[in-house]
Amino acid sequence: MQNILEVVRNARADLRRSDRKVADIVLTDPQRILNATVAETADLAQVSQPTVIRFCIAVGCSGFQDFKLRLAHSLALGTPATHSVLLDTDEPAAIVEKIFEYTITSLDWARHHLDHAALGRAIAILEQARRIEFMGCGASGIVASDAQQKFPQFGVPCGAQQDSHQQITVAAMLQPGDVVVAISQGGATRPVIEAARTARESGARVIGITGGDTPLTHHCDVSLIVATLDNASPLTPIISRIGALAVVDILAIAVALRRDAAYQERFVRMKRRINELRASQQL
Repeated sequence: MQNILEVVRNARADLRRSDRKVADIVLTDPQRILNATVAETADLAQVSQPTVIRFCIAVGCSGFQDFKLRLAHSLALGTPATHSVLLDTDEPAAIVEKIFEYTITSLDWARHHLDHAALGRAIAILEQARRIEFMGCGASGIVASDAQQKFPQFGVPCGAQQDSHQQITVAAMLQPGDVVVAISQGGATRPVIEAARTARESGARVIGITGGDTPLTHHCDVSLIVATLDNASPLTPIISRIGALAVVDILAIAVALRRDAAYQERFVRMKRRINELRASQQL
Protein backbone atom coordinates (compact mmCIF):
# COMPACT_ATOMS: atom_id res chain seq x y z
CA MET A 1 0.00 0.00 0.00
CA GLN A 2 1.43 3.37 -1.04
CA ASN A 3 1.97 5.97 1.67
CA ILE A 4 -1.13 8.13 1.24
CA LEU A 5 0.71 11.23 2.43
CA GLU A 6 3.12 10.82 -0.47
CA VAL A 7 0.23 10.18 -2.86
CA VAL A 8 -1.39 13.43 -1.72
CA ARG A 9 1.86 15.35 -2.00
CA ASN A 10 2.58 14.07 -5.51
CA ALA A 11 -0.99 14.68 -6.68
CA ARG A 12 -1.36 18.13 -5.11
CA ALA A 13 -0.27 20.18 -8.14
CA ASP A 14 -2.82 18.44 -10.39
CA LEU A 15 -5.80 18.78 -8.05
CA ARG A 16 -8.56 21.35 -8.39
CA ARG A 17 -8.00 24.51 -6.38
CA SER A 18 -10.60 23.57 -3.76
CA ASP A 19 -9.23 20.02 -3.53
CA ARG A 20 -5.76 21.46 -2.93
CA LYS A 21 -7.10 23.18 0.17
CA VAL A 22 -8.00 19.77 1.57
CA ALA A 23 -4.59 18.41 0.55
CA ASP A 24 -2.83 21.24 2.36
CA ILE A 25 -4.77 20.58 5.56
CA VAL A 26 -3.96 16.88 5.35
CA LEU A 27 -0.24 17.54 4.82
CA THR A 28 -0.08 20.20 7.51
CA ASP A 29 -1.77 18.23 10.28
CA PRO A 30 -2.54 14.61 9.27
CA GLN A 31 -3.09 13.52 12.88
CA ARG A 32 -5.94 16.01 13.24
CA ILE A 33 -7.61 14.77 10.04
CA LEU A 34 -7.30 11.20 11.29
CA ASN A 35 -9.67 12.08 14.15
CA ALA A 36 -11.96 14.42 12.18
CA THR A 37 -15.31 13.90 10.49
CA VAL A 38 -16.08 14.91 6.92
CA ALA A 39 -17.80 18.04 8.22
CA GLU A 40 -14.87 18.96 10.47
CA THR A 41 -12.39 18.43 7.64
CA ALA A 42 -14.48 20.59 5.33
CA ASP A 43 -14.60 23.30 7.97
CA LEU A 44 -10.83 23.20 8.50
CA ALA A 45 -10.17 23.45 4.75
CA GLN A 46 -12.99 25.98 4.23
CA VAL A 47 -14.58 23.88 1.51
CA SER A 48 -17.82 21.92 1.13
CA GLN A 49 -18.27 18.36 2.35
CA PRO A 50 -18.69 17.04 -1.24
CA THR A 51 -15.29 18.61 -2.00
CA VAL A 52 -13.70 16.53 0.77
CA ILE A 53 -15.20 13.35 -0.70
CA ARG A 54 -14.09 14.37 -4.20
CA PHE A 55 -10.56 14.92 -2.88
CA CYS A 56 -10.50 11.42 -1.37
CA ILE A 57 -11.53 9.88 -4.69
CA ALA A 58 -9.01 12.04 -6.58
CA VAL A 59 -6.14 10.53 -4.55
CA GLY A 60 -7.30 6.97 -5.19
CA CYS A 61 -9.54 6.20 -2.22
CA SER A 62 -13.12 4.93 -2.34
CA GLY A 63 -14.29 7.52 0.18
CA PHE A 64 -13.45 9.38 3.38
CA GLN A 65 -13.28 6.29 5.61
CA ASP A 66 -10.97 4.52 3.16
CA PHE A 67 -8.79 7.63 3.10
CA LYS A 68 -8.59 7.68 6.91
CA LEU A 69 -7.64 4.00 7.01
CA ARG A 70 -4.77 4.62 4.62
CA LEU A 71 -3.80 7.73 6.55
CA ALA A 72 -3.65 5.71 9.78
CA HIS A 73 -1.41 3.17 8.02
CA SER A 74 0.94 5.93 6.84
CA LEU A 75 1.13 7.56 10.26
CA ALA A 76 1.93 4.20 11.85
CA LEU A 77 5.11 4.02 9.75
CA GLY A 78 6.75 6.92 11.54
CA THR A 79 6.86 10.69 11.72
CA PRO A 80 4.45 12.08 9.11
CA ALA A 81 6.05 13.78 6.12
CA THR A 82 4.28 17.03 6.85
CA HIS A 83 7.08 19.06 5.28
CA SER A 84 6.28 17.63 1.87
CA VAL A 85 5.35 21.02 0.46
CA LEU A 86 8.45 23.20 0.81
CA LEU A 87 7.47 26.82 0.27
CA ASP A 88 9.57 29.76 -0.87
CA THR A 89 8.22 31.63 2.16
CA ASP A 90 9.62 29.09 4.65
CA GLU A 91 11.97 30.50 7.26
CA PRO A 92 15.22 28.57 7.98
CA ALA A 93 13.69 27.07 11.15
CA ALA A 94 10.76 25.68 9.15
CA ILE A 95 13.09 24.25 6.49
CA VAL A 96 15.13 22.53 9.22
CA GLU A 97 12.00 20.92 10.68
CA LYS A 98 10.58 19.86 7.33
CA ILE A 99 13.77 18.31 5.98
CA PHE A 100 14.59 16.47 9.20
CA GLU A 101 11.03 15.16 9.48
CA TYR A 102 11.08 13.99 5.88
CA THR A 103 14.48 12.34 6.29
CA ILE A 104 13.37 10.51 9.44
CA THR A 105 10.12 9.41 7.83
CA SER A 106 11.79 8.15 4.68
CA LEU A 107 14.50 6.25 6.56
CA ASP A 108 11.82 4.68 8.75
CA TRP A 109 9.95 3.64 5.59
CA ALA A 110 13.14 2.09 4.19
CA ARG A 111 13.79 0.28 7.48
CA HIS A 112 10.35 -1.34 7.47
CA HIS A 113 10.70 -2.44 3.84
CA LEU A 114 14.24 -3.85 3.99
CA ASP A 115 14.30 -7.60 3.29
CA HIS A 116 16.21 -9.16 6.21
CA ALA A 117 16.64 -12.48 4.42
CA ALA A 118 18.27 -10.76 1.44
CA LEU A 119 20.41 -8.76 3.83
CA GLY A 120 21.61 -11.97 5.47
CA ARG A 121 22.56 -13.44 2.09
CA ALA A 122 24.49 -10.29 1.17
CA ILE A 123 26.39 -10.35 4.47
CA ALA A 124 27.34 -14.00 3.92
CA ILE A 125 28.68 -13.20 0.44
CA LEU A 126 30.71 -10.22 1.67
CA GLU A 127 32.09 -12.20 4.59
CA GLN A 128 33.72 -14.65 2.16
CA ALA A 129 34.82 -12.09 -0.44
CA ARG A 130 38.49 -11.93 -1.33
CA ARG A 131 37.98 -8.63 -3.16
CA ILE A 132 35.08 -6.15 -3.28
CA GLU A 133 34.38 -3.57 -5.98
CA PHE A 134 31.72 -0.90 -5.31
CA MET A 135 30.21 0.66 -8.43
CA GLY A 136 27.84 3.59 -8.86
CA CYS A 137 27.37 6.82 -10.79
CA GLY A 138 26.36 10.28 -9.57
CA ALA A 139 24.93 10.23 -6.06
CA SER A 140 25.32 6.45 -6.01
CA GLY A 141 28.99 6.93 -6.79
CA ILE A 142 29.29 8.91 -3.55
CA VAL A 143 27.84 5.91 -1.71
CA ALA A 144 30.36 3.64 -3.47
CA SER A 145 33.23 5.85 -2.30
CA ASP A 146 31.92 5.81 1.25
CA ALA A 147 31.72 2.01 1.18
CA GLN A 148 35.23 1.73 -0.25
CA GLN A 149 36.50 3.73 2.73
CA LYS A 150 34.88 1.40 5.28
CA PHE A 151 35.46 -2.12 3.99
CA PRO A 152 39.30 -2.13 3.76
CA GLN A 153 39.25 -1.95 7.56
CA PHE A 154 38.20 -5.60 7.45
CA GLY A 155 41.28 -6.77 5.58
CA VAL A 156 39.60 -7.00 2.18
CA PRO A 157 41.00 -5.15 -0.87
CA CYS A 158 38.33 -2.76 -2.14
CA GLY A 159 37.76 -0.40 -5.02
CA ALA A 160 35.16 2.23 -5.88
CA GLN A 161 34.60 2.64 -9.60
CA GLN A 162 32.59 5.60 -10.90
CA ASP A 163 33.95 5.94 -14.45
CA SER A 164 31.89 3.81 -16.84
CA HIS A 165 34.89 2.52 -18.81
CA GLN A 166 36.75 1.62 -15.64
CA GLN A 167 33.68 -0.17 -14.29
CA ILE A 168 33.56 -2.46 -17.31
CA THR A 169 37.34 -2.94 -17.27
CA VAL A 170 37.41 -3.97 -13.63
CA ALA A 171 34.28 -6.12 -13.93
CA ALA A 172 35.75 -8.04 -16.86
CA MET A 173 38.91 -8.84 -14.87
CA LEU A 174 37.14 -10.20 -11.78
CA GLN A 175 37.26 -13.85 -10.81
CA PRO A 176 35.24 -16.29 -8.69
CA GLY A 177 35.51 -15.21 -5.07
CA ASP A 178 35.30 -11.52 -5.99
CA VAL A 179 32.19 -9.45 -5.25
CA VAL A 180 30.65 -6.41 -6.91
CA VAL A 181 28.27 -4.15 -4.99
CA ALA A 182 26.32 -2.30 -7.72
CA ILE A 183 24.54 0.80 -6.45
CA SER A 184 21.79 2.58 -8.37
CA GLN A 185 18.62 3.95 -6.81
CA GLY A 186 16.73 4.02 -10.10
CA GLY A 187 18.38 0.77 -11.16
CA ALA A 188 18.45 1.86 -14.80
CA THR A 189 21.95 3.39 -15.05
CA ARG A 190 23.36 1.55 -18.05
CA PRO A 191 27.08 1.49 -17.05
CA VAL A 192 26.23 0.01 -13.65
CA ILE A 193 23.92 -2.61 -15.20
CA GLU A 194 26.57 -3.55 -17.79
CA ALA A 195 29.23 -3.78 -15.07
CA ALA A 196 26.98 -6.07 -12.99
CA ARG A 197 26.27 -8.30 -15.99
CA THR A 198 29.96 -8.43 -16.94
CA ALA A 199 31.01 -9.24 -13.37
CA ARG A 200 28.66 -12.21 -13.20
CA GLU A 201 29.93 -13.46 -16.55
CA SER A 202 33.44 -13.28 -15.04
CA GLY A 203 32.36 -15.51 -12.16
CA ALA A 204 32.01 -12.81 -9.50
CA ARG A 205 28.99 -12.47 -7.21
CA VAL A 206 26.91 -9.29 -7.49
CA ILE A 207 24.97 -7.53 -4.74
CA GLY A 208 22.64 -4.76 -5.87
CA ILE A 209 21.54 -1.78 -3.78
CA THR A 210 18.58 -0.21 -5.56
CA GLY A 211 15.19 1.37 -5.02
CA GLY A 212 12.85 -1.39 -6.18
CA ASP A 213 12.33 -4.12 -8.76
CA THR A 214 14.56 -2.37 -11.28
CA PRO A 215 16.49 -3.58 -14.36
CA LEU A 216 19.59 -3.86 -12.15
CA THR A 217 18.00 -6.57 -9.99
CA HIS A 218 17.97 -8.98 -12.94
CA HIS A 219 21.78 -8.98 -12.97
CA CYS A 220 22.32 -9.48 -9.23
CA ASP A 221 22.73 -12.55 -7.05
CA VAL A 222 21.16 -10.60 -4.18
CA SER A 223 19.19 -7.35 -4.35
CA LEU A 224 18.81 -5.04 -1.37
CA ILE A 225 15.80 -2.81 -1.94
CA VAL A 226 16.16 0.58 -0.26
CA ALA A 227 12.64 1.97 -0.65
CA THR A 228 12.51 5.68 0.15
CA LEU A 229 9.98 8.44 -0.43
CA ASP A 230 11.94 10.36 -3.04
CA ASN A 231 10.19 12.09 -5.92
CA ALA A 232 11.00 14.35 -8.84
CA SER A 233 10.54 17.65 -6.96
CA PRO A 234 13.76 19.72 -7.18
CA LEU A 235 13.26 20.78 -3.56
CA THR A 236 13.01 17.25 -2.18
CA PRO A 237 16.12 16.10 -0.28
CA ILE A 238 17.89 13.14 -1.88
CA ILE A 239 17.00 10.62 0.82
CA SER A 240 17.89 7.63 -1.37
CA ARG A 241 21.59 8.38 -0.89
CA ILE A 242 21.16 8.53 2.89
CA GLY A 243 19.22 5.26 2.84
CA ALA A 244 21.93 3.56 0.77
CA LEU A 245 24.62 4.89 3.13
CA ALA A 246 22.73 3.39 6.06
CA VAL A 247 22.58 0.00 4.31
CA VAL A 248 26.33 0.18 3.63
CA ASP A 249 26.90 0.79 7.35
CA ILE A 250 24.69 -2.21 8.20
CA LEU A 251 26.66 -4.44 5.85
CA ALA A 252 30.04 -3.19 7.10
CA ILE A 253 29.20 -3.60 10.78
CA ALA A 254 27.58 -7.00 10.25
CA VAL A 255 30.67 -8.27 8.44
CA ALA A 256 32.95 -6.85 11.17
CA LEU A 257 30.97 -8.61 13.89
CA ARG A 258 31.56 -11.95 12.14
CA ARG A 259 35.36 -11.60 12.13
CA ASP A 260 37.50 -13.60 14.56
CA ALA A 261 39.31 -12.43 17.72
CA ALA A 262 42.55 -11.76 15.84
CA TYR A 263 40.76 -9.35 13.54
CA GLN A 264 39.08 -7.62 16.47
CA GLU A 265 42.49 -7.06 18.04
CA ARG A 266 43.92 -5.61 14.82
CA PHE A 267 40.88 -3.37 14.44
CA VAL A 268 41.23 -1.98 17.97
CA ARG A 269 44.94 -1.38 17.36
CA MET A 270 44.16 0.49 14.12
CA LYS A 271 41.60 2.70 15.86
CA ARG A 272 44.08 3.44 18.64
CA ARG A 273 46.72 4.54 16.11
CA ILE A 274 44.24 6.84 14.38
CA ASN A 275 43.33 8.43 17.70
CA GLU A 276 47.02 8.93 18.47
CA LEU A 277 47.47 10.64 15.09
CA ARG A 278 44.59 12.99 15.83
CA ALA A 279 46.07 13.85 19.22
CA SER A 280 49.48 14.62 17.69
CA GLN A 281 47.86 16.82 15.04
CA GLN A 282 46.10 18.85 17.72
CA LEU A 283 49.45 19.50 19.42
